[in-house]
Amino acid sequence: MPTRPDIQAVKQYLMELQDRICDALRETDGGAGFREDTWERPGGGGGRTRVMQAGTVFEQCGINFSHVHGERLPSSASANRPELAGRGFEAMGVSLVAHPQNPYVPSSHLNVRFFSAEKAGAAPVWWFGGGFDLTPYYGFEEDVRHWHRNARDACAPFGEDLYPRFKQWCDRYFYLKHRDEPRGVGGIFFDDFDQGGFDHSFGLMRSVGDHFLPGYLPIVERRWAKTYGDRERAFQKYRRGRYVEFNLVHDRGTLFGLQSGGRTESILVSMPPEVSWRYDDRPEPGTPESELYECFLPVRDWLDGAGAEGSDGE
Repeated sequence: MPTRPDIQAVKQYLMELQDRICDALRETDGGAGFREDTWERPGGGGGRTRVMQAGTVFEQCGINFSHVHGERLPSSASANRPELAGRGFEAMGVSLVAHPQNPYVPSSHLNVRFFSAEKAGAAPVWWFGGGFDLTPYYGFEEDVRHWHRNARDACAPFGEDLYPRFKQWCDRYFYLKHRDEPRGVGGIFFDDFDQGGFDHSFGLMRSVGDHFLPGYLPIVERRWAKTYGDRERAFQKYRRGRYVEFNLVHDRGTLFGLQSGGRTESILVSMPPEVSWRYDDRPEPGTPESELYECFLPVRDWLDGAGAEGSDGE
């Protein structure tokens, strides 16, 4: 393992990834473009935030690039590595959350990131993390199977064990403990990854970043023009509340950003623009809304060809 990772190569890849995803989503939306804000962090570093609002396809889509550094690693970043508490740090990443207009199009999240923690007289400790997950409001079997096949393909060149391990990690991580409920249908998630040295680990992170668009855009293109009404829109807003709850209560990325003095507007751009909460809401049995809870949110193997028979196609 090299003593020092190639931080500049990671930064260049992440900035190019942000550009590439923005170009693709702008073309898919065909309406509003992205507004860009560049910002500096008082404690060191900065980033660029790009936001699309009130588009043809996307009600709100935010994609951040950030590169920050400081003298002490925030507690959220050292929670799993307490021996690193108090070290100086350098962190960079790209994070995206897309909230479409049409309730039949799922929301989606991508994050790829790199951390390095250093102290005088010791070799730097570094790792990669990230993943992507899908949050549908109305379930379609073919969409979720496509999403998970793509996730498996992202991991396959780096080890056959990674997809099942990262899927399980994702299922555990994107779980609302206070609701006893998954946030969506999962995907892959990993953290503290340095296996096989820098080149191997960096390659995995690039593969995850590169596989987001092939996983998400076919789903968007299948569903964005599907007719919906007030009922579907109301359910979408209600379920978006779960997204807010997870990000504010459980998400380590949100906590890291706030604890490290990041730009609040950029950190909270992941929030959906319109949300509602209703007391003890329970969909009627046999409805498409109840099918989400019964057939899609329960954790399952989406590549086994078996399991619950949810909606498929139109």
